Amino acid sequence: MSGGLLVAGTTSDAGKSVVTAGICRWLVRQGVKVAPFKAQNMSLNSFVTREGAEIGRAQAMQAQACRIEPTALMNPVLLKPGGEQSSQVVLLGRPVGEMSARGYHGGRQWQLLGTVLDCLAELRGTYDAVICEGAGSPAEINLRRTDIVNMGIARNAGLPVLVVGDIDRGGVFASFFGTVALLSPEDQALIAGFLVNKFRGDVSLLEPGLDMLHGLTGRHTYGVLPFRHGLGIDEEDGLRVSLRGTVRESNTAPPLGEDVLRVAVCAVPLMSNFTDVDALAAEPGVVVRFVDRPEELADADLVVIPGTRGTVRALEWLRERGLAEAVLRRAAEGRPVLGVCGGFQILGEHIEDDVESRRGQVDGLGILPVRVRFAREKTLTRPVGEALGERVEGYEIHHGVADVTGGETFISDDEGRGLDGCRVGQTWGTHWHGSLESDGFRRAFLREVAAAAGRRFVPAPDTSFAALREEQLDRLGDLIEQHADTDALRRLIESGAPQGLPFIPPGAPA
Repeated sequence: MSGGLLVAGTTSDAGKSVVTAGICRWLVRQGVKVAPFKAQNMSLNSFVTREGAEIGRAQAMQAQACRIEPTALMNPVLLKPGGEQSSQVVLLGRPVGEMSARGYHGGRQWQLLGTVLDCLAELRGTYDAVICEGAGSPAEINLRRTDIVNMGIARNAGLPVLVVGDIDRGGVFASFFGTVALLSPEDQALIAGFLVNKFRGDVSLLEPGLDMLHGLTGRHTYGVLPFRHGLGIDEEDGLRVSLRGTVRESNTAPPLGEDVLRVAVCAVPLMSNFTDVDALAAEPGVVVRFVDRPEELADADLVVIPGTRGTVRALEWLRERGLAEAVLRRAAEGRPVLGVCGGFQILGEHIEDDVESRRGQVDGLGILPVRVRFAREKTLTRPVGEALGERVEGYEIHHGVADVTGGETFISDDEGRGLDGCRVGQTWGTHWHGSLESDGFRRAFLREVAAAAGRRFVPAPDTSFAALREEQLDRLGDLIEQHADTDALRRLIESGAPQGLPFIPPGAPA
């Protein structure tokens, strides 16, 4: 096989990331050497590659679906929102500055097209197939002129486009037709067909509509994927997370002990890498929820303050809502609190920030003896250490540099020298994202939490978070293999969009 495909969507959250991962896992099981690609990603959930580059977590998970190491080539442009109007621009894994949406779409985005195309060409020269993911919708006509992630990349790289629609939202036929009809003739020529996502019920009832859609557009529907719980890979946008939903809808085993552990995650503004708590949610007997009110901390056995792209803003939000006072009471009572990255910084004595918020020195909650100074250079590493007698791995993405002046070291090297973090009583803080994915450390940490909370909770001895991830990716591959027209999909990847696809008026506005 030699070729590529762009997976676009009728809307954001149509299922592009999941479908891309599923196609990647299906192909790699067929012996195809495949890689993922997303030219431009807007996400607060990011990951650090082995070479120290920051990319979107969705692309890291898609690389895992391909059974390869993620690299910066797979997500050359990452936008990390810092508010409603501006984002940090990360180019080839390194931050290059802050930019407003108007400034980015006004010219900077188009200047990056050459870099994006070079990255895609390098991947295509290395792998048998590259499965690309679009962003939002290809029919965002206000942004088409400077687009480098949807039809802009498809046109320049000659990629066929598969449009995914979430039928669970309703209106999928209108969305498919409208997406095509709002594109120029040149763009329409690359829209090969459609893929229905999250269908519930009898597919035979849908088939007359699919036949009519084919008659109207001349385009094939490549499959109808059924609705399945717990199939989301790492989310792209922490701004849209449900504040009171579970982290994952998954069929975990019942608790081993007599009690469950309740974990409350403070849904701070610009929450980043909230996927850190997925490993807790995967444990039998651990119930995780996002909260935004102080009374929701009352029955929690563990409170987590997660990472954030706006540490000072998140600190103010905690104070405004009364959550800061509730966290201070918990710490004074010896009830467990964990701060990760920005959450760790919030728990310290003060924050000196002339980089992110430019607010200068701000008092933290003062629970941990830590002083934080924001550096211009971002720390991007994949460290390894020991904590609570167990090996722990993680990744760091932060501007804040912590000066720990007391307490106990949280994470050490193999000779006992402090590497990161701090602990005072039952309050812990660390800059390391992903540490809870280390199974032995997670179990040891949960035992400490259970003892402090007085819960008769027993961690499962055999929960492997890495194995659960692999199982999830295999389920995505199964969906494609069982419910998509894989022969037609393979021809599309190898040969490109079918010739002679009809133009659907009115097309893009002049």
